[in-house]
Amino acid sequence: MTLYRDHGVVLRTYKLGEADRIVVLMTAEHGKVRAVAKGVRKTKSRFGGRLEPLSHVSLLLYQGRELDVVSQAETLDHLRPLHDDLGRLTRGVAMLEAVDQLAQEREPNPRLYQMLVGALRALSAADSPLLLGAFYWKVLAAEGLHPELEQCVACGSDEPIVAFDLDQGGVLCRACRRGAPISADALVLLRRVLGGELAAVLREPVGPATHEVDALAVRAMEHHIERRLRSVEVLGQV
Repeated sequence: MTLYRDHGVVLRTYKLGEADRIVVLMTAEHGKVRAVAKGVRKTKSRFGGRLEPLSHVSLLLYQGRELDVVSQAETLDHLRPLHDDLGRLTRGVAMLEAVDQLAQEREPNPRLYQMLVGALRALSAADSPLLLGAFYWKVLAAEGLHPELEQCVACGSDEPIVAFDLDQGGVLCRACRRGAPISADALVLLRRVLGGELAAVLREPVGPATHEVDALAVRAMEHHIERRLRSVEVLGQV
């Protein structure tokens, strides 16, 4: 088996046998990787606590035919605030779930990996009400799905913009409106998220516009991956 090193974020885990665990990782250089962590569920495991969802780790792995094998794991970011606050934990898991759906097995996607690590670090530093929604919008844009926000996607009219249609991939004027309504304040925030003002937007206080942009981001992501995000449903109960 080939031995290789990489950095990765643990997306999810599930049990294998009595003591092992399968770990699904978003890695920097190898895309999404599934690996076995042997003996990780034993109390004396060398790296059990380092291979939980939301962990950012440096890894040494053996490449196998179907599943790789984790040989070493060292923590890169502790991200403790994500585990100490239920709201942040749920937002972090919602990021992991989306990346798990978007990433392809063993297809390198360093930009997606870097965006995930950056978003988790930002979430650990401050619980912005727009962070999850902004992450989804930025990821969708990076996947080639940047929405049309400046003029009606149907007729080209500049204003007034009153709706957002997921199938059309952009905003619509009053004459062409269908899909979800969008307020002027939410449209401004969404343009700022995708227009280079992300740091400033993340300092915006919670309000109707932030809720609107966040909810629309979830719908856009679910529309793209063609499935519901279970973690987002949990977030609504937090």
